[in-house]
Amino acid sequence: MKVTVAGAGYVGLVTSACLAELGHQVTCIDIQKEKIDLLQCGRSPIYEPGLEPLLEKNLRNGQLHFTTNPHKAYSDAGIIFIAVGTPETHDGSADLKYIHVVAHTIANYIEQDVIVCTKSTVPVGTNELIQQIIDSRKPPNLQVEVVANPEFLREGAAILDFFHGDRIVIGTNHPEVAALMEQFYLPLNIPIIKTDIRSAEMIKYAANAFLATKISFINEIANICEHVGANIDEVAYGIGQDKRIGQHFLKAGVGYGGSCFPKDTKALVQIGGNFKQRFELLEAVINVNNRQQSLPVLKAMDTIGSLHGKKVALLGLAFKADTDDVRESAALTIVKELLEAGADVSAYDPIAIPKARKIVGDAIGYTEEIRQALQDADLAIIATDWEQIKHLPLEVYLTHMKNPIVIDGRNCYSLQEIKQFPITYLSVGRPGHPIVNDKFE
Repeated sequence: MKVTVAGAGYVGLVTSACLAELGHQVTCIDIQKEKIDLLQCGRSPIYEPGLEPLLEKNLRNGQLHFTTNPHKAYSDAGIIFIAVGTPETHDGSADLKYIHVVAHTIANYIEQDVIVCTKSTVPVGTNELIQQIIDSRKPPNLQVEVVANPEFLREGAAILDFFHGDRIVIGTNHPEVAALMEQFYLPLNIPIIKTDIRSAEMIKYAANAFLATKISFINEIANICEHVGANIDEVAYGIGQDKRIGQHFLKAGVGYGGSCFPKDTKALVQIGGNFKQRFELLEAVINVNNRQQSLPVLKAMDTIGSLHGKKVALLGLAFKADTDDVRESAALTIVKELLEAGADVSAYDPIAIPKARKIVGDAIGYTEEIRQALQDADLAIIATDWEQIKHLPLEVYLTHMKNPIVIDGRNCYSLQEIKQFPITYLSVGRPGHPIVNDKFE
């Protein structure tokens, strides 16, 4: 089938590459010419494990094409996937301007009947609005059906999730359209949930809100554990054995970030507010997460006092490992607070430096070598659980830092292992290892 994907971001590129891998003829369109030029050369503008080889392979075999030309993209497509961004506005609601542009463009360029599937995360009722926009502008002899088809791709594991996801949600009020989309996705052998169009839109928001709630919940428990002398690792494991709770998203740390959870939780709060249905639980989840991102700097100040003039090695800039995405990253909050405290920051990240530099600029130093970041540092803060950090020999902190003091915002190291070294080590929700180096004293 000829498929078009509108938007060459994280969701759009993964969707394009994976659908091409399934054998469809896929055209991905984006308005940014520089991005399309890069993609036509087989290079990805984002980092996602396994994505670039998949792009290169399907470009070579002719299954995948990239363009900025709307006529080429939309005129003969059988299915169009909308995967453009829906950034938050000043009040936390979703900005639908890109959705509107795509809907208008689709209506102007289609030349045959088509199904339009919205993968972008959009407020309830948006797909019906897309249908109205297209219907009001398309040629009268053509039939267009809009389907809510939310994505559930985790950055860093998006290709795995596409081929081995938990479920596929198809939201439409027309059973025959649902049957066509079910047939389209059948080769993936993933459970398919067919709902009405508004329920599908709500499923995406509700899923992300619930996962964000689990993260903030375990972080609150972790903070209490520190006061009562409990170990959050053991607590999380113990409650996670309850099948009603499960073990996923019970990892204590500096909170969630990225392009989904922060934006979608705020948008859902705003949706509730539009109907005078205040979502107090989710408001608390957001407040807890905002506060949690500041935890490493507070721990640092409690440990060594003033940070003015101190060299701080910040390990990790991406909001999570295996991605270059720094949107809403806790690391950027930490950078801001460290700079406000007068610290000299040297940041390590294997992938995300170019995107972080666009936001932070030259206010901090950057390096792709952990040891260089740690050299002569008074303090190290771990903000991203990169494998390179998790597998770093602990003696490196002793040999390179001026003072081996580590604030671990991701609980990367086992307490048993850390106790073998004279390192002042503070993590999240676990007993500390408060050995202070003689040089610091």
